[in-house]
Amino acid sequence: MNEQIPVKNVTPVKVHKPKGGGQGKRHDSRSRIYVRAVKGPLESFRRFFGLIFLGLFAIIPWLQFNGQQAVLLDIGQQRFTIFSLTLWPQDLTLLAYIFIVSAFALFFVTTFAGRVWCGFMCPQTTWVYIYTWFEEKCEGPRNKRIKLDERPMDADKFMRKTAKHTAWVGVALLTALTFVGYFTPIGALFVDFFTFNVSFWAGFFVIFFAVCTYGNAGYMREIMCTHICPYARFQSAMFDKDTFTVSYNANRGEKRGPRPRKLSHEEVKEKGLGDCIDCNLCVQVCPTGIDIRNGLQYECINCGACVDACNGVMDKMNYPKGLISFTSEEELAGGKTHIIRPKLIGYFVVLVIMIGLLFANIYTRSPTEVDIIRDRNSLYRETNEGLIENVYTIKVLNKTQKRQTYTIEIKGLPDYEYIGKQEFVVEGGAVYSTPISVATDAYNLEDTVTDIFISVTTTVDGDIVTIDEPTKFLYR
Repeated sequence: MNEQIPVKNVTPVKVHKPKGGGQGKRHDSRSRIYVRAVKGPLESFRRFFGLIFLGLFAIIPWLQFNGQQAVLLDIGQQRFTIFSLTLWPQDLTLLAYIFIVSAFALFFVTTFAGRVWCGFMCPQTTWVYIYTWFEEKCEGPRNKRIKLDERPMDADKFMRKTAKHTAWVGVALLTALTFVGYFTPIGALFVDFFTFNVSFWAGFFVIFFAVCTYGNAGYMREIMCTHICPYARFQSAMFDKDTFTVSYNANRGEKRGPRPRKLSHEEVKEKGLGDCIDCNLCVQVCPTGIDIRNGLQYECINCGACVDACNGVMDKMNYPKGLISFTSEEELAGGKTHIIRPKLIGYFVVLVIMIGLLFANIYTRSPTEVDIIRDRNSLYRETNEGLIENVYTIKVLNKTQKRQTYTIEIKGLPDYEYIGKQEFVVEGGAVYSTPISVATDAYNLEDTVTDIFISVTTTVDGDIVTIDEPTKFLYR
């Protein structure tokens, strides 16, 4: 009971807080974080990568396939068209597989390379950088933007702010129109919107998503990443000591401090200084306003902006690059990163299995859906000829995008009479409903309930497709 708990002295870490902003704006992060522009290989790669996905986002809804919009997620018609593939509510399992594959792909990438999705592919990050680019063009670089916000309104400030917000609204409107164009024919949407003939719901969602884009990318920015996005909260559960993340090498960088450029690297080491000159550029270029030198933080989106900024400073000081880099905790501790490890292998195996199941589901998916509805008014009836008759309604869904001819045949019932259409045509992506009657002599029935099949046959791309839908033939 007299043993004391050992106490370890820990040097407190000075946490960086962004400067700027006046009193009374404690929670207004946009008045405090002014992101500085940075150049470097990672920034160039991120911009190139972002432009590719931005271009795909803008071009895909304009593509045509078989005379219609190639990608159209028509919620009103409950039909998703993706080139030659048409998905219906009956294909919900495919959508589930797509979400599962996406989730495990995210888990795999996060375990391997940290939060690179946020830094390089997330739409929020891409649009924030687009808005920041317009902000720099209209208001100038970081220091000029700070001074512009501090000074009272004048003609020059008014013109710069107006130009910036006009560009922001234009980008938001184009983004919203393109996004809504995935759910309604995009050509007609653009014409109807700018001629004020758009439907209420289409117009409502264009305005809604435009406001969301303008608010998120223009004002909320890092708030979406640090307070709203759930990914920032559970990402650490997928990290381990071998995960590549943007990290600061404290062993090499400390003790940090300014020094003249004329000093050689060896002379700096003799004075007890590390490689970090405490220029704070890594903080100024960070889109979430953190100081990476304080260690791994959930706000870090692994964009690599601080890596480019620090490497630029190291070049000017004639120091080795890599003071801030994509590295692992194991490597920072002097060990070797283990790329192949059980957790990563597990995610990869599950990802491959899910992808296989997704493609198997697509490959085995039937191009025709058949539904049999019995007549609810009577179980059966006796005709004037003394035959026992059952009435059904046949619903045939053509899941393909081409017109198909279907024929109906009854299986499991001897010597039957068929009344109704036995051959009909269904347009691509349409549902055809037709009533039929099936009658037979009572002497052919061995029981009050006979299991039969209503067979629907068609030819799709030269292959004969037959759907045998089970139902009951009732008597007494």
